[in-house]
Amino acid sequence: MKYDEQNGKIQKKKKLLVTASTFPRWEGDTEPRFVLDLSSHMTDEFDVTVLVPASPGAKDTEVMDGVKVIRYHYFPIHKWETLCYPGAIVPRIKEKKVRILLVPFLFISLYFKLWRILPEYDIVHAHWLIPQGIVQSFFKKPYIVTGHGGDVTSLNKGIIKKLKVRCLKKASHVTVVSNYLKERVEELASHEIEEPSVISMGVDTSKFGKQYRVENYFNQGDKKVVLFVGRLAEKKGVAYLIEAMKSVDAILVIVGDGPLHDKLVEQAKEQGNKIRFVGSKTHEELKTIYASADIFVAPSITAKDGDQEGLGLVMLEAMASGLPVVASRSGGIGEVIQNKINGLLCDEKNITQFTENINFILNNSKFQQQLIANELATASRYDYGVQAKFYTETINNIYRR
Repeated sequence: MKYDEQNGKIQKKKKLLVTASTFPRWEGDTEPRFVLDLSSHMTDEFDVTVLVPASPGAKDTEVMDGVKVIRYHYFPIHKWETLCYPGAIVPRIKEKKVRILLVPFLFISLYFKLWRILPEYDIVHAHWLIPQGIVQSFFKKPYIVTGHGGDVTSLNKGIIKKLKVRCLKKASHVTVVSNYLKERVEELASHEIEEPSVISMGVDTSKFGKQYRVENYFNQGDKKVVLFVGRLAEKKGVAYLIEAMKSVDAILVIVGDGPLHDKLVEQAKEQGNKIRFVGSKTHEELKTIYASADIFVAPSITAKDGDQEGLGLVMLEAMASGLPVVASRSGGIGEVIQNKINGLLCDEKNITQFTENINFILNNSKFQQQLIANELATASRYDYGVQAKFYTETINNIYRR
């Protein structure tokens, strides 16, 4: 229930079903939690339920941060439900091709789960065009669909492309996390849809900051610490950062895992203990890791299949932690980073530029402080409290039509 100040009456909350394929499997999980964070910030306005794929070790139903979570099974042998976690669907398939055999099971299982439970809900928010948006398009229930990155920029051939276009055209409204993705969506739909809204995911600024800094956290001694956080996949461009570190007098801490882990470890061997792979970390650990580093680098590139960064939420987390940022001009990154204002930008794969910009920040404390002040202001604009209001208004507008 919620109180309607205009009418002076208590009203029943609308029931919102959120569908996604990336979501924490349990408390303290290392999986991205942006769908959970956004959903939890919308519970004042809506009765929110999140529907996500099952995963070995995860509960079928639970409540997380005030949000009811339902996990649907998509394969008879539950221990083989490994298509979505850890990581994301497309990288998981790239990592092990046989997982593509699970895709039809995921689509069909999601369809029948929605068929059973949709009558209980007023509206749906489908995160990612594939598979959530595509499957939702086969139902009459009003829905908004949000494009996050690779779901928009890759797999744009044949039947998948046709299904994605169908999803966009049948949606009550389309949102994307960056202007770059807005252009890609409009091209994909041949400009035959209502203008998409650009509403990014965000950052919970209350959970990050220099107050979490621990001196010598990485046992680095008197060395500075360069930090990367993300999945070790092609579009993250970590190989170029490792190469750039050859001319930087600092250590590089790499947080994350993924299909390129072994290859990157092999590449880094010649630099010895200067390059440190620490694996995936919980969100509780990350706030200390960000705060205890000296600079954050996002060397993203365009993958061979066209996949690019939609926005780069880890940059916002680094900014909220008061960490200077160096990033590449890739995908939607340039919409967050203004060169020389709240970070430094480099061309994709330009090792020399990355080396020079990292060294410039590490050796220029006055410039560091200027960047940090502007970064904190940027992070505050992307706080989930702000972003949730935009999504709430978007959903309510559908009811006003």
